[in-house]
Amino acid sequence: MMTVSENNVTIKVTPPTEGLFDLLIFARHADSQDPYNWVCSYQIQCLEPRNKEKLPENPFHFWGFHQKVRDFGIKESSHKEEMLVAPQGTLLLTLQTSRPLLATYELVNKDLDTVLSKKCLAAQAKEEKLSCHVLCPFQGYYRLSVFVKDLGGNTFRNAANFLIRCLKPVNQNELFPSGLSIHCGSGISSSSHGLSNPSHPSPIITTKVGKCNITFHTPTDVEVMASLSKDKVNNTKFPLERYVLVTHLRTKVSVCVVVPESGIYKVALFGRCEDQQDFVHICDYVIRCFSDPSWPPFPRVYSLWSRGCVLLEPRTGVLQEQSWVRFRVKVPKAYQVVVLGQEKTALQQAPNAVWEGDVFTGAEGMHVKLAAKFSQLCSSLEVILAFEVEGGSPAPLGCSG
Repeated sequence: MMTVSENNVTIKVTPPTEGLFDLLIFARHADSQDPYNWVCSYQIQCLEPRNKEKLPENPFHFWGFHQKVRDFGIKESSHKEEMLVAPQGTLLLTLQTSRPLLATYELVNKDLDTVLSKKCLAAQAKEEKLSCHVLCPFQGYYRLSVFVKDLGGNTFRNAANFLIRCLKPVNQNELFPSGLSIHCGSGISSSSHGLSNPSHPSPIITTKVGKCNITFHTPTDVEVMASLSKDKVNNTKFPLERYVLVTHLRTKVSVCVVVPESGIYKVALFGRCEDQQDFVHICDYVIRCFSDPSWPPFPRVYSLWSRGCVLLEPRTGVLQEQSWVRFRVKVPKAYQVVVLGQEKTALQQAPNAVWEGDVFTGAEGMHVKLAAKFSQLCSSLEVILAFEVEGGSPAPLGCSG
């Protein structure tokens, strides 16, 4: 196990068996691409081996930090040693940087395949800090390699290789969801898209009640959308997209998430400016819920649900049959707002700009739609939200954040 600093090399040797071993040392100039030259040799006599477990493969030859790590932009680490210990199978590595950097990570263990390895890492990149949340699903030794590049750089360079010893592994059912990007939580990417003042700076959100509300301050010309995903969905009759509701206020965006069952979810945020046609990825969040939630979905959202639209009541997209439901909603620039169900109900606009009224849901299986006219001259109604009417026990109607 070789660690290299600017003017020093340390080599730790753990012979696999007792006996006599030759240690050969090769070197070259740090800036050279020439072959390594033999420098010296040692003979090591091992009377009793300490550890029968092999170290993970390391094609980068050194452990700890690269000897020119400061040139790469890394100032210091939360962990000073080349070997890190994860007593409960979890580890948070943070690196202070002298300039904004992007990073990728590689986790290697003899029992870990490539697909599972990607579910063990959640990376976050801020202006002066890189973070990596690590989960270890097996007992034993791991190699965590760190690769960094400048924001305008072309290639990632290996900056560090850490040896991790896991004493007690985490449950494989509690690993991160698939498909996380290198931008988890708030950081360089969210800032570059104009999002500021995050309600959740950390990329991992644990909720006992099965709901959370992620907010950012946003410029008025930025639109945000969100998607919810889970590796394995067991019991839900609605698509997961129905469990996220994005609300744009004048200078703030709210991403309200409720989950239909326990598990680990990924919330991906996307954004675009007024002059852009396509949404681009901003960042990901991980939502962990190990209780037994059973939240109903939000209503189906149509394209006219835009900046300034706020659903106050009801906050659920599933309404109880044959019942009266109070509707309260803000729809900017609307000339008329109605609810189309068993009957057509016109909502009245209160002095606080909230359209409100009581609506009878009708029979099970019906669809109740919130629609609006945006001009006195327009004869047609534009649908904004749609609700399902079901029988059985009533769904919770309270505010979800």
